[in-house]
Amino acid sequence: MKVVKIINSSSTVISLLCLFSVFLYFGSKVDSIVTFYFQLFIKLGLAFGVVTLLIRYFKERKFDFSVLVSDVFFLVFFLLIIFNKNHSISFFKGNLSFVLGALFLFIREFSTLSINYKRKVLNPAQLFIISFLGIIFLGAFCLQLPNATTEKISFIDALFTATSAVCVTGLNVVDTEYTFTTFGKVIIMILIQIGGLGIMTFASYFSYFFKGSSSYENTLVLGELTSENKIGEVFRTIRKILILTSLIVLIGAVSIYFTTPSENFNSFLSHVFFSVFHSVSAFNNAGFSTLSAGVYDDTLRFNYSFQLIIACLIIFGGLGFPIVFNVIRFFKYKLNLLFNRFFDVKKVEHVPWVINLNTRIILITTFILLVVGTVVIYFFEYNGVLNGHNDFGKIVTAFFAAVTPRTAGFSSVNMADLSFPTIMFTILLMWIGASPASTGGGIKTSTFAIATLNFISLAKGKDRIEINRREVADISVRRAFAIISLSLAVIGLAVLILVKIEPDKNFIHLSFEAFSAFSTAGLSINLTPRFGEGGKIVLICLMFIGRISTLTLLIAIFRKTKYKNYKYPKEEILIN
Repeated sequence: MKVVKIINSSSTVISLLCLFSVFLYFGSKVDSIVTFYFQLFIKLGLAFGVVTLLIRYFKERKFDFSVLVSDVFFLVFFLLIIFNKNHSISFFKGNLSFVLGALFLFIREFSTLSINYKRKVLNPAQLFIISFLGIIFLGAFCLQLPNATTEKISFIDALFTATSAVCVTGLNVVDTEYTFTTFGKVIIMILIQIGGLGIMTFASYFSYFFKGSSSYENTLVLGELTSENKIGEVFRTIRKILILTSLIVLIGAVSIYFTTPSENFNSFLSHVFFSVFHSVSAFNNAGFSTLSAGVYDDTLRFNYSFQLIIACLIIFGGLGFPIVFNVIRFFKYKLNLLFNRFFDVKKVEHVPWVINLNTRIILITTFILLVVGTVVIYFFEYNGVLNGHNDFGKIVTAFFAAVTPRTAGFSSVNMADLSFPTIMFTILLMWIGASPASTGGGIKTSTFAIATLNFISLAKGKDRIEINRREVADISVRRAFAIISLSLAVIGLAVLILVKIEPDKNFIHLSFEAFSAFSTAGLSINLTPRFGEGGKIVLICLMFIGRISTLTLLIAIFRKTKYKNYKYPKEEILIN
């Protein structure tokens, strides 16, 4: 058994080294000799992986269909790479096959790794924070590789970019178009996707897929991270998230491709990469663009079809997966009712409240914010930044400007030319942000809605919040006001520090940057690149805290109090 454990551990280390060698190979200057040894190392790593795989089957004798299919695919892939003499199959003579082999080997070995997770050592909040920190620093290292940039950048700039990508913010201290190579932009895109869905979602699902099972303790942790109450539904929910994300990103990329003229690109591949990059960035509410001016670029500023597609991707990504799944379930239920009415095939069981209260609150709040935001921006900027657009263009641009502050970071107008009322309203939209369990940030729409409903309830003399014949739980109200208080405290402290270390900057502009970083909105009044190292570090901290949420940070710091079966006498405190 000890020999098997040593082989398993060695295979995991080798798979990690193979993946690491891929990044080093493409990120560094190489010649034919380096290429030869790179391919040889990957072949040896794959061979060792195959030996380990066969030993596992011989010792454990466990067969799961999905696992078996993936392992057979891995074996065939390995054999084609090793025995493809004279390059009879052209695909397997290039480096792409070795990259895919190294990636598949790493996922296969990492997923079968047994991790003895104990809550006494790390609670889910601490595990979540550590995973994000790890991917941020790994991303910063990759962005400093020679082939990742056209010219060397400082570690602070690499760390800022990696944090902005993983925290799906979109703030930049360097020009993404000219500073990063295609390899560097691919790294940024990968960091955005991992950060948008969460590193734990990826790791957990692939672990379940390749092992065919998961421990009860790990499933509990994933339930907390994915907001899934039913333990048996955790991995099904994760699978749905990955499938839905892939589908939406694919549809978005295809739509972007056909709404952007091919003559604006050097080649077919550059056009495809542009489409995929912006689809990933928009759905994950990241705000990164391969163009220096982003959507404000001359080729996109008046491309209203492109802006509407980006806006739709932002909205879908910002709604949150539980909301999207609930809406899909509602439409499936209605279609079944309609189908049954016309064909009378099978009686459909009546389901009350298909659309739950959480979905109703978030959808209504999102709709109100989008409509009010569009009207306000249209009114204040009609003769301002909207000037130069036709009537339809002004509506689309105003709508786009109302969508992007919801933590997306794209801008089709010059932010420095916005009027003061628009800037203040944009700050409010950024602070509210997207919805829970989404790719966006901010205090979340549900938090803002609960706070507003609480004001109305207090004004009516009610001691609880009631809506649609449902009562909002007290714990939800307490969490909402805790998040609001903590967010304002963190942003206020950050603004004070920025005012001190950046005395030459405008106070309102500094506040705008602080709200944008904390809410992972990514909008900037052309100020972020002009920050010194101190200001960049403050924004890095804000982006990180805003992404993981202040409440999660406090839960990670403080030990959870055990439930105590007693209550003290209640006493009211003078508030007003």
